[in-house]
Amino acid sequence: MPITMGMDSSGPTLLVCASDGAKSWSLHHTGIKQEQFLLPLTDKLLGKAGAELKDVKKIFIVRGPGRFTGIRISLTFASMLRSLNGTQVCGATLFEIIRRQAQASRAFEGWKRENPSGVLAVVLHAFREEYFLQFFDDRNEGPVWLSKEQLLERLARRKEPLYCAGTDKNGASLVELLGDTCRLAPMADSHVRPQTLLEMAADPAYEKDALEPLYLKPARFELGR
Repeated sequence: MPITMGMDSSGPTLLVCASDGAKSWSLHHTGIKQEQFLLPLTDKLLGKAGAELKDVKKIFIVRGPGRFTGIRISLTFASMLRSLNGTQVCGATLFEIIRRQAQASRAFEGWKRENPSGVLAVVLHAFREEYFLQFFDDRNEGPVWLSKEQLLERLARRKEPLYCAGTDKNGASLVELLGDTCRLAPMADSHVRPQTLLEMAADPAYEKDALEPLYLKPARFELGR
């Protein structure tokens, strides 16, 4: 039975999901030392599908940004499957995944009709008072790792209406951080959904550079930008 897997280990919650083409399953585990839980969680997931590791024909991973060790976990696991099984590897950044979810929503479609010149921005908490940012328009400014002050300045610099998707500390809403400076995406579109990973696995565009991690420089190195 050919199985497609999805995996996100870039943040504090390890997410694994799988599909046999007809049904899908997902599991998650929150906590440190994700490497200790990856294989048991994967075995449990595949058990639900009645499958084994050798049945995984494709895997979609999150390439970053996020915790260095967390990103390496997914990259190493996907590399192992490719070497042992010939598993096809696909991958995308968190920015691309959240963008896909936001742009597919009715909320964004309605906002875009009202604001045809508007720009989608993905904002994600990085570490302490620092954030990841990428804009999606003709300029595609970013991705960057910024301090809170730099982030707010970058957003204020844009003259177009902004639609912001993403999460603050501990997966919370961006409302306290951004207030009414932009239109906020629904929370359901701002967290990685298992189904999104499985859908993106079917897109050949994400096969290129699938094992290339996105490691961004911390905010202190971005001061001159």
